[in-house]
Amino acid sequence: MRVAVIGGGPGGLYFAALSKQLSPQWEITVWERNAADDTFGFGVVFSDETLDGIAQADPEIYRAMSAEFARWSDIDVRHRGRTLTSGGHGFAALGRKRLLQILQERCAALGVDVRYRTQAPPAAELADAYDLVVACDGVRSQTRGAYAGTFGPDLDERHCRYMWLATDKVFEAFTFIVAERDFGSLQVHAYPFDDSRSTFIVEIDEDSWRRAGFDAFASRDLPPGTSDEQSIRRCEEILADHLDGHRLIPNGSRWIRFTTVRNRTWRHENVVLLGDAAHTAHFSIGSGTKLAMEDALALAACLHEHPDVSSALAAYEAERKPVVESTQRAAQASLEWFENVGRHTGQDPLQFAFNLLTRSRRVTYDNLRVRDQAFTDAVDTWHAQHTAIGGRADSAPPMFRPFQTGGLRLRNRVVAPPIALYSAQHGVPGDVELVHLNTQALGGPGLVMAGMTAVTADGRATPGCPGLYTDEQEAAWRRITAFVRRQSDSCLGIQLTHAGRRAATSTPRADGRCTPLGDDGWPLVAASALPWDAASTTPREATREDMDALVQDFVTAARRADRAGFDVLELQYGHGHLMSGFLSPLTNTRTDAYGGSLAHRMRFPLEVLRAVRAVWPFGKALIVRISASDWADGGIGEDDVVGLCRALADAGADAIDVSTGEVVAHEQPRYGRSYQTPYADLIRNTVGIPVIAVGAISTYDDVNSLILAGRADLCAVGRAQLHDPLWTLHAAAAQQYTGPAAPWPASWKAGSGRPPGARTDRVPPRLQLLRDAPAPVHQRWLPRPAATTV
Repeated sequence: MRVAVIGGGPGGLYFAALSKQLSPQWEITVWERNAADDTFGFGVVFSDETLDGIAQADPEIYRAMSAEFARWSDIDVRHRGRTLTSGGHGFAALGRKRLLQILQERCAALGVDVRYRTQAPPAAELADAYDLVVACDGVRSQTRGAYAGTFGPDLDERHCRYMWLATDKVFEAFTFIVAERDFGSLQVHAYPFDDSRSTFIVEIDEDSWRRAGFDAFASRDLPPGTSDEQSIRRCEEILADHLDGHRLIPNGSRWIRFTTVRNRTWRHENVVLLGDAAHTAHFSIGSGTKLAMEDALALAACLHEHPDVSSALAAYEAERKPVVESTQRAAQASLEWFENVGRHTGQDPLQFAFNLLTRSRRVTYDNLRVRDQAFTDAVDTWHAQHTAIGGRADSAPPMFRPFQTGGLRLRNRVVAPPIALYSAQHGVPGDVELVHLNTQALGGPGLVMAGMTAVTADGRATPGCPGLYTDEQEAAWRRITAFVRRQSDSCLGIQLTHAGRRAATSTPRADGRCTPLGDDGWPLVAASALPWDAASTTPREATREDMDALVQDFVTAARRADRAGFDVLELQYGHGHLMSGFLSPLTNTRTDAYGGSLAHRMRFPLEVLRAVRAVWPFGKALIVRISASDWADGGIGEDDVVGLCRALADAGADAIDVSTGEVVAHEQPRYGRSYQTPYADLIRNTVGIPVIAVGAISTYDDVNSLILAGRADLCAVGRAQLHDPLWTLHAAAAQQYTGPAAPWPASWKAGSGRPPGARTDRVPPRLQLLRDAPAPVHQRWLPRPAATTV
């Protein structure tokens, strides 16, 4: 094998060393355009997981790195004059220059041909001359550009500016600084990497950057490799109280924006991407060097395990890409949190620190408790006191603390969201709805919602949807609520809607798709005469007369819901239904007073809300569900969402149920764990109205994390409660909570404890003469004392 490696950074050198180790007969050539002692950046951070892989793959490299490591376990969060410390995290760092020296020495010892100060030939030329070309040529990879049609790069340049610096102040822990100034806020990501220096990354949003005057400095033309010294001096002034007289050290440092790199594929014939050329992840969750070295290990292993280059590259991508995509999802959550850090700076420092630590969703409430119970207990105590109702703090887990919305008190923070059952006959709910709501209520949520209930016969999405527009339907709902109340004291709610252009379709097939009913359907009305898709029926545009009638339909249904015994009313203003159709610019193309600007698009939905608020009792809660993103270009944006929710609050909404999507057929949602929560966070912490977070929330740990971080007030758990209708009670049992917020039905009380499983009766013997001392929760990096001569 003849292997060409483009780029002599850590990823390229580590790959070359591992491959030469496994196959000494291979001819491996590395091209590096910089000198051997050139380097950009400062410290590199590694996780214990990555270090375990390095130790197994190349003990010599690991020993050399370990001798240089700065190690610590604490994270310090500095906010509003306080430093909050969480321990038990575990970090190891060393200087990037020293890492390169270690890898260069290893490559030299193994006989790798590394050509410094040498520009690599074009990738196409190398691909003809070598069996394999490994492109480690960074974020601006020329190799990736040469084969862009195959790789399919997606380069997402973000909004914040940041500058990579070092300082001669040695921080003792990974330190996050959030400094609020007259121009806005900026944040620092700092960590030690040797006895005398720390990495110091300054990050700031675009508007604050301009107000701080940095734009004037950055507008100057600077020669390549030089630093923006004026900006650096300004940063020293702004952050003087954190630098304690120490200086900032540049290395070609200037303001840049972070680019998230994704590729459709990482391979083209015998050319493969590695490290930043293939992917990037925001620096706030770790090191690109770490990811590149993990890539290198996987690629070297796959080449060793497979008989030819093609199958080895396919295996490398299949193995590595899911790992990277998982990291990128966490990095994206972290990146967006820091981009919008101003939403959270008003939080109490304890809650702010917890919010920061759990921002990527990889560190959670339970995980943090294992790492540092004292810190988590302190945040827990603060939250219990802050959310106490009636002056009495609750020691329950966050999800089991009461919450009051409108005049209604919920015993816990769990919601069983509206579920479409498609079993009603002529809009009349029956035994299926009764069994479903009763089962969900017995399972323990604070609020159980009945779903997708139409205010008119023509407003039903399918023939199987329930309604609340006849006396028979009202009586059927009253029968259901009366039965449920005899079994449970969970609050009961109902969602009212008109399906708009999504009406008159079949019940969903196995693949979840619906088809138009055609001649068996009913007339459709919508904000504009736009069909859902090419196969759907075109609705007629609603007239003023239609809107007047619809206001009355919602009012009448709300009165019926009150008489039927519901505690909560939710209006469906999302998911492409009638009101959603008015709100989205993609589905509202009207040219009258109900189309165009946000103020015009939300005019009719606000008319309906005000009219319903006037008849819905103030002792009961009124909630509005919205789609906070259309997941399509040109759809509703964050500013519109904030403006809409402010208007909904002013019109009488007690809370917002924050969903996304299902507004247009060509949407492209980014699914993932609790993927809609950032929108709930936006609304709660910008508008100040209570919110329900919904969407792929399935563990009690996630619910506790979201509540304690202040990203949501309530959490709707949908599919997990369909999988396990006793989800809330089982969550209480798992947390050993037996209080009033999770009462077991009397007839099921015997099952309230977790049943024994296989081999749970076995008591293991002691097999250690001397037990290992537990690792300290708090470990700081204290520079090693200088050697003395005698």
